[in-house]
Amino acid sequence: MKNHEDVLEEVLQANEILEQLTHEEIGDDHLYTGVHTPLKKGAFDIPDEKKKEMIAILFGEIMDVMGLDLTDDSLKGTPKRVAKMFIDEIYSGLNPANKPEVALFENKYHYNQMLVEKDITFYSNCEHHFVPIIGKAHVAYISSGKVIGLSKLNRIVQYFAKRPQVQERLTNQIAMELQSILNTQDVAVIIDAKHLCVSSRGIKDDTSATVTSFYGGQFNKAEKIQELHNYINN
Repeated sequence: MKNHEDVLEEVLQANEILEQLTHEEIGDDHLYTGVHTPLKKGAFDIPDEKKKEMIAILFGEIMDVMGLDLTDDSLKGTPKRVAKMFIDEIYSGLNPANKPEVALFENKYHYNQMLVEKDITFYSNCEHHFVPIIGKAHVAYISSGKVIGLSKLNRIVQYFAKRPQVQERLTNQIAMELQSILNTQDVAVIIDAKHLCVSSRGIKDDTSATVTSFYGGQFNKAEKIQELHNYINN
C-alpha cells in the first residue's frame, strides 16, 4: 500500500512526463500534477470583496459573449451572484483563512481501535472543466493519544473539497492534513464520487463512479483494510 513518500515520488515522476507533453496532447485526460493545489504567487493579495467585483465584471463579459441579455430581470444579477458563490461558497477552500480551526482532546476513554466517520457528503468541482464532483468520503484514524471532534472530520473534508479539484489530490490532501493534525500515520481516506465532466459531457456516462483511497500506517495491513471496509459496508 502507498505511504506519503510513495505518493510524492509518483507525483514527481508524473510531473516529469507531463512537462514533455503539449496542452493538445493532454486533451481531456484526467491529470493529477501535485499534492498541493496549484496556486500562483500572491494568490490572496486581493481582498475577497475586490475579487467578487472583478469576477462579476468578467463573468458578465462571458455571458455577453454567449449572447445573453444582461438587461433581463432574471439575468442582470447573475454576475454578482456567481462571484459571491465562487468566493464565499464553492471555492472558499482555496483561501487558507477559511481553514477550519481544530482542537484535539486527550483520549481519556483509551479507545485504541479505528474510528470511522463514513458517508461524508461533499460537493467539489473538477479543475479541468469546472463542473461538479459529487461524492462521499469515508475517513478513519487510530488515536495516538489525541482525538478530534467528529464534526471537524467533516469540516476538513469540506474545506479541501471547496476548490477546483482532482479526486486523487483531494483524497491525499484530506489524509495528509489529518496525519499532521493527529500526529499519526494511522489514517485512511476513501472517496467514492461521480464526475459531471464524465456524465454530463464528453463520454456522457451517467452510471460510472470513481473510487480513490489513501492508507497510512497500520491501515497498510490487509486485515485493517478489511476491517475498515467492513465498517463502511455495514
